[in-house]
Amino acid sequence: MSDAPAPPMTQPDPHDAHATPIRTPRQLVTVIIAAFVLPVVIIILLVNFVAMGDRSGAGSTGMSPEAVARRLQPVGTVEIRAEGAAGAAARTGEQVYQAQCSACHATGAANAPKFGDAAAWKPRIATGFDSLVTSATKGKGAMPPQASGDTSELEVARAVAYIANNGGAKFAEPAAPAAAASAASAASAPK
Repeated sequence: MSDAPAPPMTQPDPHDAHATPIRTPRQLVTVIIAAFVLPVVIIILLVNFVAMGDRSGAGSTGMSPEAVARRLQPVGTVEIRAEGAAGAAARTGEQVYQAQCSACHATGAANAPKFGDAAAWKPRIATGFDSLVTSATKGKGAMPPQASGDTSELEVARAVAYIANNGGAKFAEPAAPAAAASAASAASAPK
């Protein structure tokens, strides 16, 4: 055992535990400038990286003349066809009714007069055949215009005659224009 006195216990400095690498004002100014400049430089480099190079992905040809023409093209087209074009015979009134009109007139949907309901058709029949054809061709109430797409005005008139005749009318089914002209010339021919 030695009589040498023990070295005194040193007290740890409470500020040493929280020491930072920034010890001078010059270091502080350098860190602040780097904190602003470094992110800006990184962002500029990323933008240049993304913006340069071959653009073969989506949207790269958005302003080409072909792309602009595609965006400016008409949404729809108008097609004018002659009656019975391409050798297709006009459908009968029953065929048009089954294909197009029965969706509403068979069930009475959207307040459409039911097929064969004489009471519902009587006031409509009283307006006359031409008025019924106009209503069907141009549309009325919830019924859209029918003489469009694959249905000609002759076929709409035939469907009107078919539906109205089943509701109590006595309309003749319209004949095709060529058949009507040949029937008229045969009637006027000398005997």
